[in-house]
Amino acid sequence: MLNTIVRGVVAALLGMAFAGPAAADERRLPVPAVTIRAGEMIRDDMITERAFASNLLGVALFIDGRPTLVGRMARRTLLPGQPIPTNAVEDPWAVARGATVKVIVEDSGLSIVTYGSAMQSGAVGALIPVRNTDTGVVIRGIVQPDGTIKVVDG
Repeated sequence: MLNTIVRGVVAALLGMAFAGPAAADERRLPVPAVTIRAGEMIRDDMITERAFASNLLGVALFIDGRPTLVGRMARRTLLPGQPIPTNAVEDPWAVARGATVKVIVEDSGLSIVTYGSAMQSGAVGALIPVRNTDTGVVIRGIVQPDGTIKVVDG
């Protein structure tokens, strides 16, 4: 009987000893405060923080800072209170699929400007295919901050 009581007290003390460090090992991650739809820009007021156990499976695969989210675009619907995977957001598009864009080809001091139709959406710095509206030829170029496309290996 006494042995059972001692075991119970030891188990309770061990439980309390490990409960303290477990609470200290939590990570606070940014989570949506509201439902964020795919393609929607993320604003600061849409984000809150929530504590998660640091041993949460895949915790390293979730975004861990509010600055990483604000001003970016959701690639898929983000649900309130759920951690946000790193691949669920992207930089906002500077060029939308199907948009008419100015295409610039520069080679040996020569600059040629034409127009094309973006075949996919892209953020600044993305390499995207563009169909030349005059010839129908598909070329690849890098999206510039002003929304123009600079042809690679013109």
